[in-house]
Amino acid sequence: MELHDHTPTPRARAFLWGAVVLGVLVLLLFLTRGFGLLGPRGGAPQTPALVREGDTVRLPEGSALRGQITLQRAVAQSVRPQLHLPAVIEADPARTVAVLTPVSGRVTELKVTLGDRVKAGQLLALVDSPDLAQAYADNARAADSFTLTARNLERQSAQEEIGAASVRDLDQAKSEHAQAAAEYARTRTRLRMLGAPEAAGPRPGVLGVRAPVAGSITALSVGRGGWVNDVTQPLMALADLSTVLVTVLAPEQDVPALAAAQDADLVLDAYPGEVLHGRVQSVADVLEADSRRNKVRIALPNPALRLKPNMYAAATLLGAPESRIVLPTSALLMNNDRTSVFVATAPWTFVRRAVELRLQEGPTVAIRAGVNPGDEVVVAGAVLLQ
Repeated sequence: MELHDHTPTPRARAFLWGAVVLGVLVLLLFLTRGFGLLGPRGGAPQTPALVREGDTVRLPEGSALRGQITLQRAVAQSVRPQLHLPAVIEADPARTVAVLTPVSGRVTELKVTLGDRVKAGQLLALVDSPDLAQAYADNARAADSFTLTARNLERQSAQEEIGAASVRDLDQAKSEHAQAAAEYARTRTRLRMLGAPEAAGPRPGVLGVRAPVAGSITALSVGRGGWVNDVTQPLMALADLSTVLVTVLAPEQDVPALAAAQDADLVLDAYPGEVLHGRVQSVADVLEADSRRNKVRIALPNPALRLKPNMYAAATLLGAPESRIVLPTSALLMNNDRTSVFVATAPWTFVRRAVELRLQEGPTVAIRAGVNPGDEVVVAGAVLLQ
């Protein structure tokens, strides 16, 4: 068995030591250039990207962030605040009438149906009423009594002139005629209040109920053959929809921005490409207890009846023009419930300021407080300064 000697030769040992020295040199070069741990004594230190001093941020000379920051001078512009709120179309209560019958009775005919459009004075229903028959009977008796007392007064006057009747008899005739005239006037007034003609027709107990105004039948609470026992119970509801109300529901926090006569733009779900213009008619003095909303009403003409009650709409209420600082939304920094911007206080020196927003429209925002005209505001790269 042969034994081999593994001891390296002098040449191999020299090669091995050379490799070790070369590895150490490469490591020193890497550490010196990559991390600066063993840099040469007196070498220039690296420039920091930013320096924070309390609430102030400074970009020193040579900072790589300087090329990523964009400033804009704050300028006041005229802006018009807007409120975007939900709304609904409603019939105007001042143009809605409850149709009543002044007498009780049975509905013998119904001339209209729900949704019909009627004219003022149009016949709506016929009611067979004993009360109306009694009113005609009272009027007939009053008319007969008036005629009889008038003749008696004429005779008494003629006899008194020739001395055949006493003054007392004449005075009695005058009193009876006056009472008959008053009763006759009362019965005729009663017929007029019932909407019945003074002269009884072939069916004196049947009352024709007519439309007090032109409009649409929006509710019907009686049918043919039904009895009307309560004269305060409406037979139907009649709404004049030539003008409708748009009721805007404003949340409690927007109440200070509401005012009568302010302009409004309206877009309906039924007509999405059409913008209607109106003016606020009234702002309710009381909030709705259940929704905590304030009702704002806008009157709109509706000659073609295209706007129907209970339609949904989106309303934009326009406030009075006011002067505000307007900045791009890219300048805003959000931190929880706080909104802020960076403002330049010196060349490449910035301080963070909280701002109060007034109005945001698309890529711009109006500032209520926090920025003054002439301030240099960071509008791009502000997030790099945080």
